[in-house]
Amino acid sequence: MKTGPSSIERILEAIDENQTFCIIGHQRPDGDCIGSQLGLTIALRNEGKEVSCWNKDPVPQKLKFLDGKKVVQRPKENEAFDCVICVDSANPDQLGRTAEFVRERKMLINIDHHSSNTRYGDINWISSRSPSTGEMIYRLMREGGWHITPRIADCLFTAMSTDTGSFQNSNTQPETFTAAGDLLEKGADVSRISDEVYQSYPLSRVRLLKHVYNHFRLIEDNQIGYFWLKLGDFTRTGSDPTEVEGLIDHIRNIDDVVLACMFEELEPNVTRISLRSKSKQINVAEVAKQLGGGGHQALAGARMTGKPMTVQRKVIAALRKALKAADKKN
Repeated sequence: MKTGPSSIERILEAIDENQTFCIIGHQRPDGDCIGSQLGLTIALRNEGKEVSCWNKDPVPQKLKFLDGKKVVQRPKENEAFDCVICVDSANPDQLGRTAEFVRERKMLINIDHHSSNTRYGDINWISSRSPSTGEMIYRLMREGGWHITPRIADCLFTAMSTDTGSFQNSNTQPETFTAAGDLLEKGADVSRISDEVYQSYPLSRVRLLKHVYNHFRLIEDNQIGYFWLKLGDFTRTGSDPTEVEGLIDHIRNIDDVVLACMFEELEPNVTRISLRSKSKQINVAEVAKQLGGGGHQALAGARMTGKPMTVQRKVIAALRKALKAADKKN
């Protein structure tokens, strides 16, 4: 029985047939998003394609070392592309206003590793087993026979490292280490990446972390930990929302904590929810789905509207329900 071409084969065929591209990713980009966007953009340019790289939000401070040439730009109006490639974005809403500026296109390719992806592209390559979109981009380049330069290797290694918690999360696969090793051979500067991403923080983020330690709460016999970041907290600490990445892990890492939650005020009555789970029996992606979001088993999130305390009650109730369901299984 013959089978049709794989998603990778269809994507490589589409890339070969088109000339102008725009690589887009989700708002509030993290290491996987920026690393995937930049790595793919640079690779396509090296293949002779005309490529723009857009994101609604700027590159976070700790990731700017990847984009010294300022490849990632804000969206521009009235531009048309043969092909738009969206990376690391489970649904179009995550793109913010970028989605409005890429409507003039012949084709949309959707490359993502979130199981909650809504398959909104003309070509969809969704690999929920992959721990990062960066690893998927690496596979695409290998299949296409593209040259991986040291600069591309830096981008993809950063993407893979950040979305696996420095290769410590349960989603890390054997092939992840194989890919990471190959990127090191191709010139990825792991020492610089580690220093920039994990060991260099502005004082403002340390002030923000101090706020977290002073205000987090533990409930359910210390099994659920949560904290709030309000708009005023950023003002008081001199920080900005790009510095919240990783703060939740400080609460998750408390010995008794099974579920961690961060409530971040985006604007009055709009809250960003971040969830983490240390239990294989609690899938926070399912919890997030109930709240209008999505993600992975151990890492998920959502955006909710409503008064802060109303949002908090809904989220905590959902976490308590998940915790009790897991306890009954034991």
